[in-house]
Parts: sequence; C-alpha cells; structure tokens
Amino acid sequence: MKAKKFKAVPLAILALIIVLIAASCSKSASQDPGKGTPSSSPSGTQSATASADDKTPITLTMFGADPNPNWENMESPVGKKITEITGVKLQMEYAIGDQKQKISLMAASGEYPDLIFAHGNENILVDAGAYLDLTDLIEKYGPNIKKLYGDYLSRLRWNGQDKSIYYLGSFGVNDKQWKPATGFELQHAVVKDLGYPKLKTLQDFENAIKTYKDKHPTIDGQPTIGLSLLADDWRYKITVTNPAVFSTGGPDDGEWWVDPETHKAKFHYTRPEEKEYFKWLNHMNAVGLLDKESFVQKYDQYNAKISSGRVIALADANWEYVDAERALRQAGKDDRMYGMYPITLREDIKYADFQSAGYSAGWGVGISKTAKDPVRAIKFLDWLASDEAQILNYWGIEGVHYKIENGKRVIPPEEMAKRVSDPEYGKKTGIGVFTYPFPQQGIGVLDPSGQTYTTDSLEQIKANYTAAEKDVLSHYGVEMWKDLYPPTESFPVKPWGAAWQINIPQNTDAAVIAQKCEDIVKKKVPQMILAKPGEFDRIWDEFMADLDKAGVHKMEDEFSKLLADKIKLWNE
Repeated sequence: MKAKKFKAVPLAILALIIVLIAASCSKSASQDPGKGTPSSSPSGTQSATASADDKTPITLTMFGADPNPNWENMESPVGKKITEITGVKLQMEYAIGDQKQKISLMAASGEYPDLIFAHGNENILVDAGAYLDLTDLIEKYGPNIKKLYGDYLSRLRWNGQDKSIYYLGSFGVNDKQWKPATGFELQHAVVKDLGYPKLKTLQDFENAIKTYKDKHPTIDGQPTIGLSLLADDWRYKITVTNPAVFSTGGPDDGEWWVDPETHKAKFHYTRPEEKEYFKWLNHMNAVGLLDKESFVQKYDQYNAKISSGRVIALADANWEYVDAERALRQAGKDDRMYGMYPITLREDIKYADFQSAGYSAGWGVGISKTAKDPVRAIKFLDWLASDEAQILNYWGIEGVHYKIENGKRVIPPEEMAKRVSDPEYGKKTGIGVFTYPFPQQGIGVLDPSGQTYTTDSLEQIKANYTAAEKDVLSHYGVEMWKDLYPPTESFPVKPWGAAWQINIPQNTDAAVIAQKCEDIVKKKVPQMILAKPGEFDRIWDEFMADLDKAGVHKMEDEFSKLLADKIKLWNE
C-alpha cells in the first residue's frame, strides 16, 4: 500500500494539529486502547526504530508462568540495549510452584500485570476476560508483528466462535527443525566403551545402560546412575510420560494421541501400546537401573546430578537438560555429554520427532485489560518482532558478541566457546533471554541479508559438535543427530497443529474431567513404576478403571470437537 500524499499545511496550523493529536492519543492510550492513532506506515514495512519511537522510560510488569533461570533484570548488555532502544524496563514475576493455581488466583482477583505469559493456561484468563483483544492494536501498531507471522497471523485467533487475538505465539515462525527435540539420551562414553552398539529399541537402550553400569559402578568416585527421570511439577510430562507416546510412534501432541485418519483424540495413556512402555519402566526400577530419586528430585537437583557426569542415560527433551550439558562441556567432560537416539518399543515403529505440525500459535504473551499503557505494550512487542530485535536477541551486540565480515555476522571462536560451554552465558549477556516466550523467527529463516536470524545453521550446528560427538556420529555413519531420525518427509503435516497447544475451555465438564484425569495420572503412574513387577498389571487395570470412571472418554469426545474446530478455523 502506498502512503497518501497531503497538501502543504501552514506551520502554525500544523503545530496546533500536532498538539491536539498528541492530547487525543494520550487520552486514547489510557482509556480505550483499541481507538489509538493509526500507524504512520500502513504498509507493514515500518522500521524497528519507528515502531519504538517513544523512548520515554516506562516499566511494564509481566507475569511469566515459566521461571527463566537466565533472567537478568534487564541489566545485561542486551537487556540494557533493549531499554535504550525502547525505553521499556520489564519487571518480572515468575510462577513459583503450581502455575495453574497461580493463574487461577490471578483470574479470581482480577488484578493483572501489564503483560502475561500463561504457558498453556490461557483459557483460564480468557474466560475471566483478562486479556485485551490485540487485533486492532496489531493493525495499528504492529507492522513487524504482521511481517513476522505473515499468513499465520490468522492462526493466532482464539477459536471459531471467538476470533480475537489474545496473545502472540511464542514459538519460532517457519521453524526448520535441524536438531532432535526429544529422544532417549546416552552418554558418549557409554556408546564408545560398548563399541557403538545398535540403539533402536528399548531393549537395546536397557542393554547399554546395564552393561556400562555393571562395568563402571562409579564415575568420578560417585555411584553411577542408570536412567534418571524428573517428576517435578508439570515437568513429569516431559521425562516420565511423554516418552511413552514417542517410543510407541506418536508425535508430540502432549496428553493426546490423535488418529491421523479420523482426527479423533485419545488421552494417550489409554493406548494399549503404552502399557508396555510403563511396564518397561517398572522393570528398569526393579532391576536397579532407574534413579531412585526420579519421583522426588527437584529440577535443580536433576540438573546438578547430570552436571556431575554420573547419569549415563536420560529420556528427555534437549531444552530441559541443555544447561547441565553446558556445565559438562565447561568442565571438559565432553564424553559425559549425550547423544540423542530415536528409541522405540519395536524396530518397526517410526519415532515421529520430526513430524511437522505447521505453525501452531499455542501460547504466548498477551496484554491484560488493566495494562497501564496498551499502546506502549504492543509497540514493545512489535519491536521485539522486528529484524533489529531478532538479530540483537539471537546474536547479541555487534562488536561485542559478533562482528561483520564480508557483510555477514560472524561469532569469533573465543565467543563461540563461551556460548556453548558457559551455562550462565545467557544471563551474563542477555542473548536468548528475550526470545521465548516472545515473538521469534524460526530456525533457518533468512533475514534481508540472506543470513539466518538465529545462530543455528547446519554448518554452525556441526561446527559446535565436540570431538566426542563427531566420533560417535561417524561410527553410526551420519553427520548430525537428526540423521538418526526418520525425516520430516516421511510423515504428513498434522492439520491440527500441536494438540498440546489447544486449551480445553474452563468451566466445562471436559475441564473438570481433565483435572481429575491429571490427578489420577500423577498418582497412578509413579505407583505402577515403583511397584513390584507382580503388582504392575493390577495397578494398570486400576489406572484404566479410574480414568474410565472419571469420564475420560467424554473428555476425548469434547477434545475431538476442539480439534475439528481448529482444523476448520485454519482452513477458512
């Protein structure tokens, strides 16, 4: 869209108009955020600097459901640069303990911070009327938001009945997956010591753990731990229960398994295949290969244990243990870092980590109805979506964290060494702190210079591998960890996106049932894993009966309707 041309206006009249407009905007911002002055650049190509033209110091309060161990109070070099450019200082409050309980209390009180990241509990806040609809604000003040999300902007709409945009999706747009997100992990020292054994099935995985643990009962003077799990708060889903889906061929749809033909959803625990996975965990515990602290340790204890180098196997998502792995690298224990393997129940099952869900808006950062300055808040979020912000947040400050060579950003070797080995690198520099859960470009997306916004590239990923990693990969006949997994092309794109990003509405029978089922899972899964093997089948039958009594199949029917609604909405 071309900008309109205006006739010349006498300076005195122009000055009066400017004063009146400024007064009107001030009133609009405080009383009716949806009625602000239109953007000076309706084309959607407004520069980052223009969208953040108001640099008056302002503190925006924000609630984050996920505690960020790298949060630096915007005192890092990148944090200070963001405040310098935007005038914005974020005052963060993170959830301590149960996220859902904290968000429910917030909704009940009606008292909200300026910005909210609810991590999958957005339905509670939507039902409470906590969010502003961002549609008009994005249209008027969000050129960078529109550019970043592009055709996926419509996927930010809440549902088919309420097409409001309540938050900006947290995950990388047009992300190219070049690394496995999930898998079963074994230390490089283990596979090297065992002669690079076949690692396809749970039995192969178990054999490697047992053989190495028997051979090396201690590591650095401490008892060797076989497989360690983490059941701390919501994280139990990541290492305790999600692998039951993955090892039996399901993609990451959270608590759901969706029939690819009928699009009918099942609460994934009710799949007969998964009984075999949990029975395997029960066996691993019985033979002493499962960490006895798996169901009592906290996240920091789990990471500290991994950092010690004595945990030889994990069943986890990479993002959950990445800082502990950096600590191992920093300590020179490269062989105690982990390879990621697509382990399944049987060899004929395909591990679906690389199945594409397209772009699922899922969850993200929204602006509350009580925000002190919604226009300033959306402008801040819009700046975070800009090219300037994306490069700053991923690469850091030019001349400090990277340099320009032949028109390309280059990270000096000494700086790269800090990136990959210092677990506090993000906190010290601010790099990566303001990506998730804010709007972000996906891995592999090119900026106007033809370089990726993120520092991840196929070449850089391979360059960052340790000698131990390269050795292990070469013995398995591949160049990258992703090469061990079935490729994206071997799966259809999921038309419903990622099911774990779909909220069940509050105050419905399905929501009540979902809570009952979650409580049953938290009770029965640890019980069946830690039971004597002879008691497993009985506890499993009780588990299924309890879910059935709670109304699990009614909940599945209701969730299937939500899936159908999502598919219809995305195809409008």
